[in-house]
Order: sequence, then structure tokens, then C-alpha cells
Amino acid sequence: MLGKMPLRRGSFAPLIAALLALLISGCGSSKSSNSSDANSAATGDIPDNQVFLTYRNQAAGYSILYPEGWARKGSATRTSFQDKNNLIRVVVKRGSQPTVASVKSDLQKQRAAAPSLNVASAQALTIAGKPVVKVTYSSESTPNAVTGKRVKLVVDRYAYYQGGRVAIVDLGTAVGVDNVDAYRMISRSFKWR
Repeated sequence: MLGKMPLRRGSFAPLIAALLALLISGCGSSKSSNSSDANSAATGDIPDNQVFLTYRNQAAGYSILYPEGWARKGSATRTSFQDKNNLIRVVVKRGSQPTVASVKSDLQKQRAAAPSLNVASAQALTIAGKPVVKVTYSSESTPNAVTGKRVKLVVDRYAYYQGGRVAIVDLGTAVGVDNVDAYRMISRSFKWR
């Protein structure tokens, strides 16, 4: 049947994604929605069976989990991992213990360069017995180089502190993409070294 289909450049990617979704759903999964699985992967959902690796930043003194296959940029005090519109960004700097007010204030300062930035919620948490500040905000992506379109993003910002060092960890994704469980695991994996 494939031999009679007209083939165009780039037409294999959707076919392969659909076949993989079909194979995965047939291997012990009770899901019956093959097209929604393929759509989820295409929009940036991190799959339940995603492999995570540990990134150890010796210069900045921390480790964190990230999804295998994501592109890494930067080093030392500023590192990011990206796939589609998904982003993990870690910035380490000198500073005092973050508070909800100080993290929100930093975001308000960023608003001058990114007017679409809006803070949705802020709270103090405890992760692994240590105080952490979490602020959720939305923004728009930079324009796509080809289409010029922007994507609305939602970002969970975590501020970790130890001994005069602050780590700001942004976990961002497009609105409507469900990466809650994966991002919760990543936020809990952050460790000072």
C-alpha cells in the first residue's frame, strides 16, 4: 500500500510518528486514542516513558534531571535545555535567600523587555526539606523565524538558595501542553553540590 502513495519531501515524519504511536499503544497500553497520542508528542508533551539524564554543572555547583535528547546550550552559571517550545533554564548567581516578593519583583523588572509577561501565582514551598519559592507566569515566545508566529508560554520559576547562591530554574512549555508531572520531577531533582 505504501508503494502506491505519492511521496513528498518531509512526508515521512507524520507517518513515522503515527506508526510509533500505534506501536506504543498496542504494547500493553489501554489507551484507545492513537491520534491524540501523536498530537501530544507533536505539541511537546513529554511522554510518560521519557528517559531522564542527570546534568551535573561543576562550575555552578548543582545537578538537575533533564529529558534525554533535549538540546543543551550554555555552561557555568547559565544553562538551558530545549525541545520544541519546552524549556529548562538554570541561572545561578550570588544573592540572598529568595522570597515570594523578591522573585515577583525580579519578574516585574523583566517585563520591560517582555511586555507579555504576566505573573499568575506565587508561593513558598519546601522541597527536600529546604525552602523554595515558586512563581508561575505566562509570556509569549520570540517570533518563529519562518512563520513569524508567537506561542503563548506558561513558565514555573523555582528559586533555590544555599550559602549565598541563588539558582533560578525556569520550566516552560506552550499553553495546553501537559508536562506537569515531568516538570514536578525535574523541580524536585535540583540539588546543590
